This record gives sequence, C-alpha cells and structure tokens, in this order.
Amino acid sequence: MSIILVLIGVSLIVAAGFLMAFLWAVRNGQYEDRYTPSVRMLFDDSDIQKKIK
Repeated sequence: MSIILVLIGVSLIVAAGFLMAFLWAVRNGQYEDRYTPSVRMLFDDSDIQKKIK
C-alpha cells in the first residue's frame, strides 16, 4: 500500500515538472510563430541545401 503512495507522489512531482516546463516555454515565446509552420512545406529546400554546401 505504501508503494502506491510513493508512486502517486512521484507522478505528481513529474507532472508538476512538465507543467512548469510548458509554462516556461509559453512565457518565453516558444509558441508565438503560427504562420511559418503552415507554409514551411511551400518553401523550396534546394535553396537551403545550396547555402549549406
């Protein structure tokens, strides 16, 4: 029975860690670019490959 309490406590700590990481990402602007992902497939990758070489 005590192992269940330990597992619940550990899972709450992990969940709080993921929540903190998500809130940090939102506050630092990780999800602000909504335009580029929708048109990224329209860009030609060959131009990027030429710049790399």
